[in-house]
Amino acid sequence: MKHLVIVESPTKVKTIKKYLGKDYTVIASVGHIRDLPKSEKDAVDVAGGFTPKYVVNADKKKVVNDIVKQADAADHIILATDPDREGEAIAWHIQQAAKLKDPDRIVFHEITKEAVEEALQRPRKIDQSLRKSQEARRVLDRLFGYTLSKLIWTKVRYGLSAGRVQSPALRILMEREREIRKFKPVTYWEMQSVFKRDDGTEHIAECEKTFEDKKEVDAILAQAKKARWAIPDIQEKSQKRNPRPPFTTSTLQQAANTVYGWSPSNTMRVAQKLYEAGQITYMRTDSVNLSKTAHAAIKKRIVGEYGTQYYKQTYYKTRSKAAQEAHEAIRPTDPSNPFCGITKEQKALYELIFRRTITSQMIPAELIRTVVSFQADDMPLFLIRGVTIKEMGWFKADPHAAGQEVVLPIFQKGEQVICTDIQSTEKQTSPPPRYSEAGLVKELEARGIGRPSTYASTIKTLIDRQYVEKEQRALVPTDLGDVVSSFVEQNFDTYISDSFTSDMEQTLDDIASGGKEYEKTLTDFYFPFQKAVLAKKDVPKLTSLGPAPKEFPCPQCGAPMEFKLSKTGTFMSCTKFPECQGGRTKEGEEIKPPKPIGKPCPECDEPLVTRTGRFGDFISCQTYPKCKYVEEDPEEKKRRDTGVQCPECKQGTIIERQGRFGPFWGCSEYPKCKNTMRAKPTGAICSECGALMMEGTKTIPDRCSVKTCPMHNPHKLEK
Repeated sequence: MKHLVIVESPTKVKTIKKYLGKDYTVIASVGHIRDLPKSEKDAVDVAGGFTPKYVVNADKKKVVNDIVKQADAADHIILATDPDREGEAIAWHIQQAAKLKDPDRIVFHEITKEAVEEALQRPRKIDQSLRKSQEARRVLDRLFGYTLSKLIWTKVRYGLSAGRVQSPALRILMEREREIRKFKPVTYWEMQSVFKRDDGTEHIAECEKTFEDKKEVDAILAQAKKARWAIPDIQEKSQKRNPRPPFTTSTLQQAANTVYGWSPSNTMRVAQKLYEAGQITYMRTDSVNLSKTAHAAIKKRIVGEYGTQYYKQTYYKTRSKAAQEAHEAIRPTDPSNPFCGITKEQKALYELIFRRTITSQMIPAELIRTVVSFQADDMPLFLIRGVTIKEMGWFKADPHAAGQEVVLPIFQKGEQVICTDIQSTEKQTSPPPRYSEAGLVKELEARGIGRPSTYASTIKTLIDRQYVEKEQRALVPTDLGDVVSSFVEQNFDTYISDSFTSDMEQTLDDIASGGKEYEKTLTDFYFPFQKAVLAKKDVPKLTSLGPAPKEFPCPQCGAPMEFKLSKTGTFMSCTKFPECQGGRTKEGEEIKPPKPIGKPCPECDEPLVTRTGRFGDFISCQTYPKCKYVEEDPEEKKRRDTGVQCPECKQGTIIERQGRFGPFWGCSEYPKCKNTMRAKPTGAICSECGALMMEGTKTIPDRCSVKTCPMHNPHKLEK
């Protein structure tokens, strides 16, 4: 009997083929083969019960033909796509597109010989409720996004977008940004003192409180050395640190972002490769459960490596409101193997997953925290804190989690000491921090917005749409993101609220369990939503973003200015526009009107003029953008040129350029030479590899421009 097994990924094909006999043929659909068409009117038949009109993707027609051909030659067809809603939907699309007759469906949460063989013993049919749940999400997202985006095009700017999960995520970022803008720092002082004991040793202590009154600080500084100090109390407290549960999708994304600085989408890409290679369990899951087999294998590893005393079987409870994507946490398929993966990234992520899985079944660590107090009459309390590890526990398998011990000498209660020095440090309170990608994932999960499988794509969309920029690890809303979010919040606050989005997620989950109906769910949402959008058709177009500061009047007529949004960002425009063409940059610099240079355009013979753009001056045709001829302003080009010869082509020089994510430096002979670097070259040559050195940062010295060179991170080299 000939069996045809269909999976999504070619990598999965290679792994599964190793476990099946010669009677099995394994092929891949290479992801989704059908989707809704881009055209709104052709996508969903609302009147016909919200029936989606799927089309085979242009690049998948050959794949479908190959599936049909292989299916005709097989006696038994098995759909083995991923074990979640999306996998169920892909299986159904394959069946429909290839017109497969009565195929079986199998699921496995890890690609191992045992798991695949067990799944083949328990075939079932496609779960239509699960499939309908995924279809409802796809249709709902299309109706929400297209309907609201069309209004934004007419009221803000063409080409912008909104989304059912994307817009609430952007709102969360903007709410934090507004808190930061409103924040007013408060000046305060911290104090440190040095206490000398009878044996001559000195110890630095921190004041337990801060001060906002400089006079109070000065009074303490004046009297501290004269005061009679003693140790009134020594406190020792035992503290347990329990191990953390094994990874879910969201906690894996958070950990990889914190430890490695990876984006959620990069984490999922690497995890996908590990899963397809059979090295970890399925990476889209809300669950923290471990199977009995996994518990036994983990116990064997811990007892063999650390001893029986370090093992403690623990069952964790899933905190997610609707854990539903898989039955087990993300873990190694073979807990006895601490090293897996081909690439450096795969090895790093596997190590993170392995360590978290093993430690989850170990005993707690025990710490002793010591606080020594120093006090004098009319003086605030000063403290020295120490921490020692009494029991390593799970730190044995994850030493980095233990942190650094601070071992204190033995002090005596009532001991007299002398204050030999005291200093104050002036500081200011800080605004609430911006969300990192890890922080936003955690916040979305806590609020019940989206699902683990959507977090990576949601954040990627916000960045790709240029609604958000990454500054180091912080997500910073752009002017464009501010405008779009403000418009949606002002007009559709109900539909992007936490409660609405979270309730809708639960409703869509209920379709999967059979508790809700597909058509009724979409009907209850769409028609009130459509009515709400139509009710906003007469709201005025968002042309002004508010008045500009009074210190920046129009440079041409002196009238007040206002902020406006262009394709390149926010700028100041004269309130008398279009009668007056005066403008300034966001920072207040004058945007000079086009100035003729006395030369004709080589393409249309109209006059050439100099203009001021987002990245400096440039020369263009007077009719720009009708005629798109542009060239760089000679003075601007001179300013950007470092004069450092390109080491690759030996013909160009390294010049400053602007990209999507800010400035970078590249060869002037681009596109002939594509040599680039992240920072300005110093002109010096790397002693290790001979490449150009580039400027460092406040914390990193000048470093090599080649990422693989040890001198790229000189601060990490052993001294």
